[in-house]
Order: sequence, then C-alpha cells, then structure tokens
Amino acid sequence: MNKKHITLTSALLLCFSIGFAQLKPDEKQSNNIKQTKIDSILDGNPTGIKTIEPIIDSLTIKKLEDQQEASAYDEKWLEELYSNTLFDTIYESITDIKYEEVELPELSTDTLKARLHKMSAKTPFNIEYNPGLESVIKSYLKNRKSTMQRLMALSEYYFPLFEKELDNMDVPLEIKYLAIVESALKPRAKSRVGATGLWQFMYPTGKMYGLNVTSYVDERSDPIKSTIAASKYLAKLYEIFGDWDLALAAYNSGPGNVSKAIRRSGGYQNYWNLRPHLPRETAGYLPAFLATMYIFEYAEEHGFKKAASQYRYMETDTIHVKQTISLDQVAEMMELPIEELQFLNPSYKLDIIPYVEGENYTLRLPRHAIGKFVTNEKEIYAHVQAELDKREKPMPQLFEQESRTTYKVRSGDYLGKVARKYGVRVSDIKKWNGLRSNNLRVGQNLKIYSRNASASSTNSTPKTETSVSKAIASTDMKTYKVRQGDSLWSISQKFSGVSVDDIKKWNDISGTHLIVGTTLKISK
Repeated sequence: MNKKHITLTSALLLCFSIGFAQLKPDEKQSNNIKQTKIDSILDGNPTGIKTIEPIIDSLTIKKLEDQQEASAYDEKWLEELYSNTLFDTIYESITDIKYEEVELPELSTDTLKARLHKMSAKTPFNIEYNPGLESVIKSYLKNRKSTMQRLMALSEYYFPLFEKELDNMDVPLEIKYLAIVESALKPRAKSRVGATGLWQFMYPTGKMYGLNVTSYVDERSDPIKSTIAASKYLAKLYEIFGDWDLALAAYNSGPGNVSKAIRRSGGYQNYWNLRPHLPRETAGYLPAFLATMYIFEYAEEHGFKKAASQYRYMETDTIHVKQTISLDQVAEMMELPIEELQFLNPSYKLDIIPYVEGENYTLRLPRHAIGKFVTNEKEIYAHVQAELDKREKPMPQLFEQESRTTYKVRSGDYLGKVARKYGVRVSDIKKWNGLRSNNLRVGQNLKIYSRNASASSTNSTPKTETSVSKAIASTDMKTYKVRQGDSLWSISQKFSGVSVDDIKKWNDISGTHLIVGTTLKISK
C-alpha cells in the first residue's frame, strides 16, 4: 500500500483545488477537540398551427401482435425502474453491516482468498482477505442474491458509459461498482440529506464540478455528466491521499474525516486499520464496494444468470432540442412508453426538456426512433406549438367539482401506470399534485382531472355522471377504420381538435395497440 502521509501541503492543495468536500450533514462525527481551520475546510464545511398536416407514414410503425408473457415481463421491468427498493436496500446494507460469521458451503475461505488475490493483481485497490470482508461477501451472496441479480441487469446499460468516462480520466474502471454502492444505479436516487443521482452528489459539490441544477434540470441525475464529475472528483482525492481505498472513503464522508481518522489511529493509513475511527456509513463503505466487485467478477461461479437489460447504451443516441418539448409529447408522437423516455432522460425533473439560449439540452432516444424524429422534426415541433396554443386557456381546474377524483397509490404503482389508467399524461399528474419527481408513496392520494376519471378506476369513489360526460355522450360521432401503418397519433391528426386521449376515451382503449380493420368512434 502507498503510505503517503497527509501533510500541510496536501491539505492546502485540497483547500484550493476542491474547496469543500462532498460531505452529507448526518455523516459528521462529533468532536470535542478543537480543530484547525484546515480541518474545518477538509471536513466539508464551506467558507464560504392551429392545425397541421398529418405526419407522413414514416412517423408510424407497423403494428404487430404482442406476446402476453413478454408484456408482463415489460410491466415488471417498468416497476423496477420506478422502485426505490434497490436504493433503500443498498443504503441499509452499508449502514448496518454486521461482521458475523456466515455459513456458505459453496464458498470456502481458501477459495475466497485465492479469488481475492487474483482480483487484487488486476486492480490498484488493496484487496486483501480479512474475516470482516469474508463476512460481508458471504452475507450478500446468501441474503441479497436477487438484489444483485437485478443490479446486474441494470449494469448492462450503465457500465459501458461509466467505463468510457472513467478511462478518459485515468480512473480505475472498477470504480463503476461504486455507483451501485452509492445509488443502486438509480439516476434519480435522492438520499435523506439531498445527495442526488448515480454518484450521489450534494448540491455544492455538484456545482463545483460543473453539474447545473435548475427548476427543469438536475445534471446530477445525468448519467454522463455526473460520471465525468465523479471521475474528476475521485482523481483529485487520489492525488491527495495517494491511495484508492482512502480516496473512496473520502468520497463518502469527506477528506476531513479520513485525515482525522489517520490522526486518531496514531498514523495508520490502511483502510481496515482506520475503519473504527471513521463515520458509521463510511466504515461499511469499502467492504460493500469490494463485496459488490467480487460478486460481479465471480457471478458465473455463484450461479448468477447472464444479465439481460431491456436497454443498451450503445443502442441510443441524442438529438439537440430546438424548442421546449415534454417527454409526454415525444412518447405520444413516437409511440414510445413514457417510462422508457424517463429512463433515458433522467435529468429532466419535470419531464420537460427546456430550450434555453446558450444551453445544449438533448433528448436521448432509442436508435430506431432517431431517424423518425429527425425526418419529421418540423412537423413534430409544429404539433408541440399547436398543443401549446391550445393549452393557453383555463385547464381542468374549471371542472374540479365535476370531474376531479382522488386515487390512492397502491403497492407497485408508478406515475405512468396511473396515467394510463385514467387516460391522462404523467406531466399532468405531476402538475396537479405538485410532484417534482416520479416517486410515489403507498397510500398517497393523487388528484386526477379526467372526463371519465370516476369510471376509469375501481379505486376511487363512484360519482354520478357529470355534465361534461353527458355532453360528450350526446355528441354526434363518426367512424374511422384503422388502416395499415395507422397509429393513434397519426389518426388524431386527421381530425381537427382531436387528441390521442380523446380517441382512447371514446373507444375505451387503454394502450396504444391498434388492429387493422378496427372501427373507431370519432366525435365531430
């Protein structure tokens, strides 16, 4: 191990280069001993249209029959993307690590020692066997196998982009496993003290490393930008401590706590010797990181199935937006699930991509959708403007007494699922309920404004037919027969003032799938 001592020079380097550390408020240790000003800084305390022509057929895609079992898998995957269970589980496993002996016949101590030795030879981390690390590894394998399997699936998307940015900064590629420990690969993960994103940046540290936060955008949740920032920060910490184990500890609790632990230990600089003097979470931080690395490296030997993700980073691409546009609108026009777009564009807090002079905000899409978007860009933006023009008038609040309903969130619910249930948009639900994230709590009440809201849900209180729905029911209807290549969006564009939601309501359609030859009712 590199036993570089922390000197006043390195401390001053930190003061001027980093400013203050990425230290979370609840991680500070109490200290009755008077600290120097340098310690204070190191500890993380700052000193401081109207109508448009239908889009050409290239915007539509051929309709195919879905496979029910595969569709059920998709639904489970979407729930996975919205769930915070992984993040909570990982956080608890770090703060509550117990170094107790674990019986696991499949992994003998000698085998583990040999494997750790091989790992250490391939990485600059000091991976040395000790009973505590053995306990954590075996505990993860015995009690968290399903969690690790799910993380392996998510890693298929994130690890390639992590490795690219880490390599650019000459940071060990194994650092990619740190994002699992920090956020369970949830780009919108937010800790109890406000640390956000895959790499859990606090607001000041994020700003210091170029991560912009506005009402619309939080770049701490941008996978690429946050990885670049994390790489720079970790490289600086390694420059100070000269040891990757200590750099990780400093990333978690702040360089000040690491330097104090060195002092209190009498000058030791091996992480395992410093561990009793570190904050509780940091004490479990490196063991969790090394255990995760081991399980991923020896996944096949422990019976993990080859990870398969629904999304691959290399199969996506970006488009610079030329006008403010919502993910709802993109999902509708490109016939993509809103959850897929949210997964690919996690830094947009309100699911709106703003157009700001001087900023280059991008929309990430699956590659198969890029061509359709670019080919029909003019028409897409025209439709967005037309929607904006139509919306500049009193909105559903006008019908509050007639069409408002309340939905109580159940286990497994997420915004896209609730939106489809009522035929409304995710962005509308967020707006009506003042939501700034996609997170929902079981038992939470959501206000829903929908013309057929009471009829759409068995979870809401039955209501009498409203005057609005009566008016709709008495309106003359015409019909339209679905043709090859039609989509809900392209059909809506053939009729002035008709939206996708209207067609879905009039025909009791819950998804976007259309069958050629089906007759649809369209209001005049």
